[in-house]
Amino acid sequence: MIRIAIVDDHAMVRAGLRQFFAEQPDFSVVAEAADGRGALDIVRTAEIDVILLDIGMPDQSGVDALAAIKARAPDLPVLILSGFAEAHYATTLLRQGASGFLNKACDPEDIVKAIRTVVRGRKYITAAVAEQLADGLGGGGDQPVHALLSERELQVFLRLARGETVGHMADSMCLSIKTISTYRTRVMEKMNLATNSDLTYYALKHGLIQ
Repeated sequence: MIRIAIVDDHAMVRAGLRQFFAEQPDFSVVAEAADGRGALDIVRTAEIDVILLDIGMPDQSGVDALAAIKARAPDLPVLILSGFAEAHYATTLLRQGASGFLNKACDPEDIVKAIRTVVRGRKYITAAVAEQLADGLGGGGDQPVHALLSERELQVFLRLARGETVGHMADSMCLSIKTISTYRTRVMEKMNLATNSDLTYYALKHGLIQ
């Protein structure tokens, strides 16, 4: 039996997935959470084989949660199921330890296939993501600027884009204000942007925040 945890801030999404998974003889939903902090609680306390994780959640985002989950349970497969398009996040999150990425508009059978793939220790990569990865290896120039950011830089970028202050980030990420400011400077330089408003505009334009 594959023990699944579902992390999504929409109760209807969780209910729909739970109902669909109940039709699979080898699936069992053993835990649910509505945000990143809840996901970490599951990792600490529940016996699970895979975690299905949304990105766009309140409080601690899925991007932050992925980093924290992989730090605590590096071998636990994390399958990203997001409303954001693959082109925006997939390759970045795969580099950061996700086992796969699916858009919520995908065929439900794709989710089943993805779960069975990642619990076997393999990556689940769609044709579109495989093409992105191949373009990156070949030095293709269509890579979005945010794909150049490191894991921590991406976290800082998304938090700034959502309007979070440097002081609040320092507290919630357990880093000094100076360190966060350094990351902010790197993000601005890599993305060739000047202000936090520029970051927010970029993130909205590319569908990285809602």
